[in-house]
Amino acid sequence: MTDGFSQRTPQQALAALLDRFTPQRLLLVGTRFPALDAFAQAHPQVVIATTAPGPLPVDLANQRFDLAVLVDCLEHLPKRTGLELLGGIRNLNASRVAVLADLSACGWQDTDFFALALSASEKFRREGQVLSLFTYDLHDYKQVPDWLNARFWANPENFGKYWW
Repeated sequence: MTDGFSQRTPQQALAALLDRFTPQRLLLVGTRFPALDAFAQAHPQVVIATTAPGPLPVDLANQRFDLAVLVDCLEHLPKRTGLELLGGIRNLNASRVAVLADLSACGWQDTDFFALALSASEKFRREGQVLSLFTYDLHDYKQVPDWLNARFWANPENFGKYWW
């Protein structure tokens, strides 16, 4: 992400994210937004679980989702609670996470999201307010190094030659 602001609106960015991943099970923590309503109308088979900001209720904490979206959530939580919520969702509940937050309102820094392996996707400016979109995708968060393959494992050419 560059330091510049996106030409899209936050709703357009979230709509593009929903279209890109087309989740079958979605967790929304925070406020429902128009792009989600349009997505739900276009995809009636999608299961959308919604909860208020804070620790996940037990019935949701025991489920797995294709995508978790946090909108207008971290601004209403103490930082420690927000970190526990976001880390728990990332580790246990969803392979993909998107967070739309006003960093100045929630007291977070970019580095707090980076520490949780989220990437800065876009920044939006709206009437003096700056919103940031951070995303996490388990499948893309780390590139596989070139040395991580069978050719470099356990030196198979030395089997039977040496005894340690």
